[in-house]
Amino acid sequence: MTTDPMTKRTALTLPALLARRAEGMPDTVAYVYLRNGEEIGEQITYGQLHTDVTARAGALAGLAGDRRSALLMYPNGLEFIRAWLACAAAGVKGAPVQVPTRRHAVQRLRTIADDASTTLVLTTREVRDQVLADFHGLPELAGLDFVATDELPPPAAGTELPAPALSDVALLQYTSGSTGTPKGVMVTHANFWFNAWETDHLWPMRDDGAVVSWLPFFHDMGLVLGIVLPLWAGRPSYLMGPEAFIRRPGRWLEALSRFGGTHSSAPNFAYDLCVRSDSVRGPLDLSRWRMAVNGAEPVRVHTVQDFVGKFAANGLDVRAMCPSYGLAEHTLKVSGSPLDAEPAPLVLDAQALGRGRVVPVAQDAQASAVTSTVMSVGRTVGDTRVRIVDPHTLRAAGPDEVGEIWVSGPCVTAGYLGREAESERTFRARIVGAEADGPFLRTGDLGFVRGGDVFISGRLKDVIIVKGRNHYPQDLEHTVESSHALLRPASAAAFAVDDGARSSVVVVVEGDSRVGRYASADEVTKAVREALLHHHRIDVSDVVLIRRGTLPKTTSGKVRRRPCREQYEAGTLSVLAVPGRRT
Repeated sequence: MTTDPMTKRTALTLPALLARRAEGMPDTVAYVYLRNGEEIGEQITYGQLHTDVTARAGALAGLAGDRRSALLMYPNGLEFIRAWLACAAAGVKGAPVQVPTRRHAVQRLRTIADDASTTLVLTTREVRDQVLADFHGLPELAGLDFVATDELPPPAAGTELPAPALSDVALLQYTSGSTGTPKGVMVTHANFWFNAWETDHLWPMRDDGAVVSWLPFFHDMGLVLGIVLPLWAGRPSYLMGPEAFIRRPGRWLEALSRFGGTHSSAPNFAYDLCVRSDSVRGPLDLSRWRMAVNGAEPVRVHTVQDFVGKFAANGLDVRAMCPSYGLAEHTLKVSGSPLDAEPAPLVLDAQALGRGRVVPVAQDAQASAVTSTVMSVGRTVGDTRVRIVDPHTLRAAGPDEVGEIWVSGPCVTAGYLGREAESERTFRARIVGAEADGPFLRTGDLGFVRGGDVFISGRLKDVIIVKGRNHYPQDLEHTVESSHALLRPASAAAFAVDDGARSSVVVVVEGDSRVGRYASADEVTKAVREALLHHHRIDVSDVVLIRRGTLPKTTSGKVRRRPCREQYEAGTLSVLAVPGRRT
């Protein structure tokens, strides 16, 4: 063990941390699962959790054999927590995956299993039986060994568990695949310790802290903030399944009110759903909610403002809204808005931003200017450092210049499993002219630092260049989604296509059954074109309306622009059938 220099506490591996909690507070409730997002279901104390984890780890040590990795195919629930911590204690690298409900999810599961060089799939008896029944005979399942951890036999007598080191891999976090094939990020025990420390330092749990989370465990935000942070801080975590939130968003807010939640997090679309949904039942008290992290996708200024405006009467403090920035390759959090700061938007000259320059626009000039608004995602804490670097020359960007965000510190993970060359490029980059200042993680995100705050402007690979100007697709998509009353947030993808002679911009946007009844498809697409021309001076080559729910997205809700472009070029988009249009 090593001493954490930031806290003067001994840094611990996950099994050692659980053992410490079980010894010091055995009867304290650690995790509570809410059935349907409402009723208290299974709950577990630290003492019982340690007993269960130790038993499962002993059994896994025997059945894993030479397999040093295992897929964790669980719904949200306490059995996932037992199984993952048991893997960490047994020296098995757990890789969380979504329980498949469609063929493409089975294909993803197999891709991850092959990449992790394993045939071992850990799950519950109920999920195992359901998946094998639903997808019986699929070649992707051939050779996989499905083991239900909720019916494991007791470990053999005398089974000894390894003592993992802080540098050992505690998790394989597979990337969401928004830009390519999923890659296994190797997250160490030390990474989890320091990311939890930074999160607690930025947003203190304190003695009254309580987490409420509906985020899936196969996503880094759900795993770190729903499981690791509460374990690190010794505070309770109230958990529900994501489907409970999606079916009725009000359940999330009701749980925060009922259980005195102080810490909770979600992507921007979730806050937007709460704004548009009137599904809250009964009185609501959000006065204890002091850390409402908004991350994992672009933070929309209007969403933050609308959410605070709607729930201020229920005790929500505007300072509770915490825009943040993180990525799996950094365990999770890179930066975040402190608890004493209100969310800070910055209105910029859009043309200057397209040229890579940061030029704020004064409030009295905003009405007549072409602007782009970006939200601060806060500051770094601890030993995490952010540098802005020209992605082409690899030299440090100047003041008020947009560049690629590079990060260093103890939360940078160990690299991609089995991809040494890519890991070298991504995780061990050096700034030209300042080679001693590093190494750095190249995030692939574009942004800048102003007044100590980090701002994200887009993804390096997604930038659209029109007539020499850079356009960030999320800005175009926001304009599209706001252009007509029949379009919804998080429903559009903008990308460039090249026919060999010229490059042009295409927009794909989800409609629904109301298109054709309350407005023609031509009216909607015309509104999209006019809005993009007015706000961005872009004359798009094509606007395609597709069926609701068919826009390619990652498991965390991010738009997958590359697959969308590929479907567009292949002619396989689910084009919305409306009267008068050929499909």
